[in-house]
This record gives sequence, C-alpha cells and structure tokens, in this order.
Amino acid sequence: MTSVITLQTSTALGDLLSNAGIPYPEPIGAALTFVVVFFIAFSVGKAVVFPILDRAFDARGLENHATRPLKKITNIALGFAAISVAFGFAGFGNFLSSLATIAAAATLAIGFALQDVIKNFVAGVFIFTDKPFKIGDWVEWDGYSGIVEDIGFRVTRVRTFDNELLTVPNSKLTDGVVKNPVDGERLRLKFVFGIDYDDDIDKATDIIVEEANKHPSILEDPGPSVRLTELADSYVGLQSRIWIAQPRRSDFVKTRAEYVKNVKQRFDEEDITIPFPQRTLSGGLGTTVPPEIPGSAD
Repeated sequence: MTSVITLQTSTALGDLLSNAGIPYPEPIGAALTFVVVFFIAFSVGKAVVFPILDRAFDARGLENHATRPLKKITNIALGFAAISVAFGFAGFGNFLSSLATIAAAATLAIGFALQDVIKNFVAGVFIFTDKPFKIGDWVEWDGYSGIVEDIGFRVTRVRTFDNELLTVPNSKLTDGVVKNPVDGERLRLKFVFGIDYDDDIDKATDIIVEEANKHPSILEDPGPSVRLTELADSYVGLQSRIWIAQPRRSDFVKTRAEYVKNVKQRFDEEDITIPFPQRTLSGGLGTTVPPEIPGSAD
C-alpha cells in the first residue's frame, strides 16, 4: 500500500514539475516529497508523543534535570523515524532499507569520535543516575565554580559567578572531585575569627553566636556554632559555622560581609582584640674597619 501511494505521489509531483518546465523533475520531486513528508511526520509525532511523555513524567514526579535528556532522546527518535518515513515516500527505498541505510551512516559518523563521545555520554548517564548535582545547583571542581544551567548527554553548562558560561565535558565532572556546597536550599558558611591570647574565649564565642542569631538571613535551624580550631603564633582561632537560606553567591557574600562586620564591631565594643601578625627580629649589629692600605697618606 505504501509503495502504491509513494509511486502515485512521486509520479504526480514529477508530472507537475515537468509540465511547469522545471528540469530534472523526478529527482526534484523526490526531494520535495522527502522534505514535506519529513516535516509532517516529525510535527505529528511531536504533537502526539510529547503530551503523553509530559503526563508520564508528571505521574512519576521526575525532576527537570531528568526530563530534559529524555525529551532530547525522544526528539532524536522522532527525527530518525520521520527521516525513515520520508525516505520511503520519496521513493528512496522501502522503510526497512531506509532504516538500514541511516543506521549505517550513523555508525560511520559516530566511529570518527567514538571514544570521546561515548566516554562523555556514559558520564552523563552516571550524572543522571547518581545525581551528584542537578540543574540550579552550585558546584565547584578543578578551581572552577558556578551554577548548573543545563545537563546534556555530552556536556554540562555551568554559569560562573562572573557571568561566564562554561561548557564542561561530562567526563570532567565524573573523573574528578565535584563539590556541591548547597544542601537543598541551604548553604553552610565558615569563618575563623582570631582573638588575642589574653582575651576571654567564652565571651568571644557568645558574641559570635549572638550576632549570628541577630542576622535575618542566618538560619536558626541548624543553629550557629563556634569551635576553637587554631592556636596560631599571634591569635586564637574561633571558627564560626552558620547556615543561610539563600545560597546564591550574591546573597551569601552580602550576608557573610555583614555578619563579619557586626562581630568586629562587637569585639571593639567589648575590648576583644583581633591581633595582626607580628615578627620579632633577633641578633646583633657590628661594624668592620677596613684594613689600612700600605703607602696611603695619613
């Protein structure tokens, strides 16, 4: 049935082009048939398949970072099917022959970049299954950091805090260590306050916690904590740990700056010293008298 329709379509279009005086009517007619059938098949496929996919995704509660690649695979499959159908209607061979031809061409194309493409593809699969991060997360790796904007099968796109878009091969994010500082919608910050050895550690600790509790952007649960972490040459280090509810970089930088400033002002009011590094030089100074040169004038 398909062969009969294909033959009639190609013949009718070829006759129409021939009557219009267009040279090479048969190949041009076949090409036009291919283009028209491809767009119709692809559009109808998307209109039918994607609503079904959306309902299935909603029913399973899949997140955005998981549905995007599945939709990309569906798009590729629909395009592949549309090309196959268009091949058949254009008279380039039957449906199965078209599938075999396209598969052979695809295999040849993939063979040129097989190693890197498959490596990054497999890495992308691990990112989707292991979920070390998702779209919208803040990640750090190899000295880089930023917000994940898109996770593809080959690359992940990360927007840095300087508003630069980094396109990172997925294997780079699975072969090394990736840090995800954000726990859900919270971010933990750490800062070391140095006080003098003669200052009251308990008093300084209370001030650090009080100023954290006063700041509106710092969470009460988990609450702030302070630990003595350093006995340096010139100061005692008290490390403050706080959580904020807005993990975007602009928010956490602003919150940290305000918090540190408030603690510094309280230290000044309570006569708690933040010492600066000191260097002590030891030794002596001497002079050397040059030897008298013979024959020199007095």
